[in-house]
Amino acid sequence: MLAEELVVLAADSSLWHAVRPLLDVALRLEQNDAGYSWHGWDKLQIEAFLAGLPSHCSLIAGIWETLPVESGTPEQECLVLGVVCEVVKGQICSIRTFEELTAAGLKPVRQLEPSIDDALEIMRVVRLQVAPAAWALFTERETWNEWLFASRGDGGVIDKGELLASLARQGRCVLMGSQAGHHY
Repeated sequence: MLAEELVVLAADSSLWHAVRPLLDVALRLEQNDAGYSWHGWDKLQIEAFLAGLPSHCSLIAGIWETLPVESGTPEQECLVLGVVCEVVKGQICSIRTFEELTAAGLKPVRQLEPSIDDALEIMRVVRLQVAPAAWALFTERETWNEWLFASRGDGGVIDKGELLASLARQGRCVLMGSQAGHHY
């Protein structure tokens, strides 16, 4: 699942605090046996997903949260997770936040919005700096948490791919990339 020599870029960025717990979970899944699961995820499901990807590609997640309106201020959407995983031959070999991509021309993360224009721009910069996106997920925090933490009633493994597709069909997230059969 994770390459033996995993490169972490922009670990001091403001978005890293949201990425680090996910990396910790990935390490736990990788280090435990096939019977171990975490909120519906297991090692076999993730390895099968990664094995089905192109030999060199990227996975992108952009998650926004709507900040409550304060008196006299408009509602704001704030990027809370912006991460790119580079995958080579079924293993994640690098992880970087969107902040790492600003040097390559991506606008500052505070200015990124959950819009199709910004999603396409993120994917363009990732393609040029990392690798073409096999999958890119753009959504809001509530949907992300629902997908990330969903499990069977007994805490067991579920088909996370089908759940994500269902959320996309409901219009709760956008899936893009070379592996998406169509864009939701």
